[in-house]
Amino acid sequence: MNKTKFACLLLGLLFLQTVRAQQPNFLFIITDDQTYNAIHALGNHDVHTPTLDKMVEEGVTFTHTFNQGSWSGAVCLASRCMINTGQSVFRAARNFSYLPNWGRIGGEETQVPLWGATLRQHGYETFLTGKWHLSNEAALESFDFAHAIGEGMYETYDENGSNKFAYGREKADDTSWSPWNLDYKGQWAPFVTDIVYNENGKAKISATYTVKEHTSELYANKAINYLLTHVKNSEKPFFMYVAFNAPHDPRQSPKEFVDMYPAQEMKIPDNYLPEHPFDQGDKRIRDEMLAPFPRSKNAVQLHLREYYAIITHADHEIGRIMKALEASGKMENTYVILTSDHGLAVGQHGLMGKQNQYDHSVRMPLMIIGPGLTPGKKIDEQVYMQSMYATSCDLAGISIPQTVDFKSLKPLLTDDNAKGEEYIFGAYKNLQRMVRSQQYKLIVYPEVARMQLFDVKHDPLELNDLSDDPHYSEIKSKMIEKLKEQQAKFGDQLNLRTTFPAYF
Repeated sequence: MNKTKFACLLLGLLFLQTVRAQQPNFLFIITDDQTYNAIHALGNHDVHTPTLDKMVEEGVTFTHTFNQGSWSGAVCLASRCMINTGQSVFRAARNFSYLPNWGRIGGEETQVPLWGATLRQHGYETFLTGKWHLSNEAALESFDFAHAIGEGMYETYDENGSNKFAYGREKADDTSWSPWNLDYKGQWAPFVTDIVYNENGKAKISATYTVKEHTSELYANKAINYLLTHVKNSEKPFFMYVAFNAPHDPRQSPKEFVDMYPAQEMKIPDNYLPEHPFDQGDKRIRDEMLAPFPRSKNAVQLHLREYYAIITHADHEIGRIMKALEASGKMENTYVILTSDHGLAVGQHGLMGKQNQYDHSVRMPLMIIGPGLTPGKKIDEQVYMQSMYATSCDLAGISIPQTVDFKSLKPLLTDDNAKGEEYIFGAYKNLQRMVRSQQYKLIVYPEVARMQLFDVKHDPLELNDLSDDPHYSEIKSKMIEKLKEQQAKFGDQLNLRTTFPAYF
């Protein structure tokens, strides 16, 4: 090889190393069951979230972020399947049982690459801690390292640890159970697994083991250890997937956090109802059985107390992770994404869970901090949370796999004239369908032949149903047509004509 060719080759290698060094890192943090406004800086002054408030101040906040739905009462499972496949709710549902899986694009069978696996294949080192809720095979395909892979949820037990103790919270003066009592296990004694390697370097999932440490503290500690012992001394770009069980029930946290929220001082939501006005399809699902029927104000106050306490506790642990990221020296080239898998009712509309199409349950926070982003910027365009797969690929200069349905949010991050989703689609089992614009929302309940129409721009708490108001008949008809379009777009095969022949 002559000197000129050698010099060109050397320059090319140096250029590739420079490009690689500049490739951004990603720290993805996801909570569980955190509704969109359960952050102090976003208008809820009853909850204390100093770390998340700082993220709002330093990053870009998407104010209208949505989960597309679920084929299961375990909405978090469906949400996480969509996050990690990038596929819309019906395609993800068809592939869920086979993760890592195969799907069909244009009639041809093709592999569905998972989020972590895609970044991994493009030079990223990938790390997981916390709630995964998908298969072991999917974890092994997606991550180089995983420490403390958590379960979907953790049940509580009696003082002897022998009998399951139902997390049913009834009244504000109930003293038979306390969130800080370690004897009840649950979040205080999670059983987890790791990715381990044998002597030949082959990865597998370890045996399950139990840790006597709160889930939020455990996951934060694993993330911090990875940042300070591995990331700090590595030049390889990284993708961290840090998934909290909090604030999912059982809502347990240290006493100092619970004491911040006296139950009798908890503000009852303005859209509180003793019971939902009709059975929306899963009235007696597990989440709805956590409080008595009708919902007393005392019960709602007790739930809110523990909900806010575990959010504040998680906020504290997220703050520790952020300090470790800064100490690692990698903050300036890292995109930090904070979101949740969906929201939660906690007494609103007479509901306690997330198996409904109201904003408190389908809408979640989304903040992104990173290089080149405008601090404090708020984007009101409608987006899907499951766009994080495409967005990270786009920010990293990686081609988005053709199997990914949800589009990148990079244009919204960088262009003030970019647009989000004109209409958001929502589905829950075959019990509910929803379409939402920036001003109106239509919810259809085929099992009970009911519809609701809300002007969410002027009635954000969804208190005034306009579906039978003749003044809104044209709006109703338009939203029905948009629902049909969304069903066709996403391959929804639910036939609404049987229940609503006049409209469908």
